[in-house]
Amino acid sequence: MTRTTEDTNRRMLRARDAMDRAYAQPLDVAALARIAHVSEAHFARTFRAVFGETPHRYLQRRRVERAMYLLRESDRSVTDICFEVGFGSPGTFSRTFREIVGRSPREYRKAAVAAGVPTCFTMAWTRPSN
Repeated sequence: MTRTTEDTNRRMLRARDAMDRAYAQPLDVAALARIAHVSEAHFARTFRAVFGETPHRYLQRRRVERAMYLLRESDRSVTDICFEVGFGSPGTFSRTFREIVGRSPREYRKAAVAAGVPTCFTMAWTRPSN
């Protein structure tokens, strides 16, 4: 691996780490590109090349993963969970959740059983494949 490739990967990891920390906050490509010290267009292209998905899709998947946990482990309403994980509307949340998980948040909650195993195993087993 060349030094340039390593530097690019580090920059993209910095931006992805920022997304992981602040997934529930409003994030835009411009702010993430600043974190990576590249232009917006270059950031979007490079992020996809490095991680295999666009920054927007990564953030959606991260939010849905957190929502899956909350749906399994709490009795809070789907709407509350929607806003807590960073979605702006319940409709967008439900549509995105269904695209990634394959069922609606309510269907997922009914089928999910809180397992008595460590969270890291549950996350690995239930991680969305899309």
